[in-house]
Amino acid sequence: MTEAIHRFATEADDCVGRIVLSVDAMGGDQGPAAVIAGMAISARKNPQIRFILHGPAHELGGLVEKRKLSDVVEIRDCAETVQMADKPSNVLRNGQATSMWSCVEAVRNGEAEVAVSCGNTGALMLLSIMRLKKLPNVHRPAIACLWPSRNPNGFNVMLDVGADIKAEPRDLLQYALMGCSYARNGQELARPRIGLLNNGTEEHKGRAEMKEAHDLIRDASGQGDFDFVGFVEGGDIPSDRVDVIVTDGFTGNIALKTGEGTAALIRDFLKEAFRYSVLSRVAAVLALTSMKRLQKRIDPRRVNGGVFLGLNGTVVKSHGSADATGVSAALKLAFKLAKSDFNARLAARVASTSDLYTDRPRADGEITA
Repeated sequence: MTEAIHRFATEADDCVGRIVLSVDAMGGDQGPAAVIAGMAISARKNPQIRFILHGPAHELGGLVEKRKLSDVVEIRDCAETVQMADKPSNVLRNGQATSMWSCVEAVRNGEAEVAVSCGNTGALMLLSIMRLKKLPNVHRPAIACLWPSRNPNGFNVMLDVGADIKAEPRDLLQYALMGCSYARNGQELARPRIGLLNNGTEEHKGRAEMKEAHDLIRDASGQGDFDFVGFVEGGDIPSDRVDVIVTDGFTGNIALKTGEGTAALIRDFLKEAFRYSVLSRVAAVLALTSMKRLQKRIDPRRVNGGVFLGLNGTVVKSHGSADATGVSAALKLAFKLAKSDFNARLAARVASTSDLYTDRPRADGEITA
């Protein structure tokens, strides 16, 4: 057991089963103050949480003390920060002194269960792949996000939403299997329903690669222990027809950003409508409770946090623009995944179904190992 976890685990209080999260304090649009404010929210709600916080110690120390987090936070001094405009390849070559590198390294060294960062997505993904390494037989890792839906638990899982713009049929099959594991262990769904995003639900629609992926996922449903509902359309993403939506990172990222922009637009339109006249302002007061409930349902901060799947370690990517509420949501997700031993279960799922997608030629002639 490392020194950090040993120190946290032997503190004299009533809490047991500590969960240590590695948090990158830098890189977010709102700076370390928002990150530490989010940590304070999470610490109040979950006394089991402990943090390793990465960034300049002279800047973080006062913020941690102000939030009364000194007992649950260990600061790792890092002089440099990965900027949003930095190229991932440059970060990999020259970023050893950055808070992001240190954050991922704490998971690699077994000092923390999950890494959380608001920083540059491309750099975080590349660092995570190179430092944590991919799980055996995983060709392309994916980023999975939670999408507000009509399902009883309130969310659907969608992947990939931006890890890689490419996805061959067997990659989409692997996304389906990893998404199934996420839904089962993160959403507590015994037998998830999986859909493949396409430009129509009919089996004859879509590119040849999509039809091949459709057949692969369908044939794997028995061994993978999930229900395959076939092709789904964009309108099905927030529906109760499906639990996991599988797509390539290019399409998924556009869908994600479109959904977030639409939610923001609806909020702005509602504000304008209720400010239109005296009567509309009165109506706004009468509808205040319902409006707050709606705002909560469509607030993207509540589902902040994309999970990197397919690595030897769990990484949660928070929105760069996240405020304290958004950071707290990402930390809550990280805490839940760590508590469920999510990555070990995902690794077991990948290993148990490896015969479905290994040792077979890909479209470009590559053979998976």
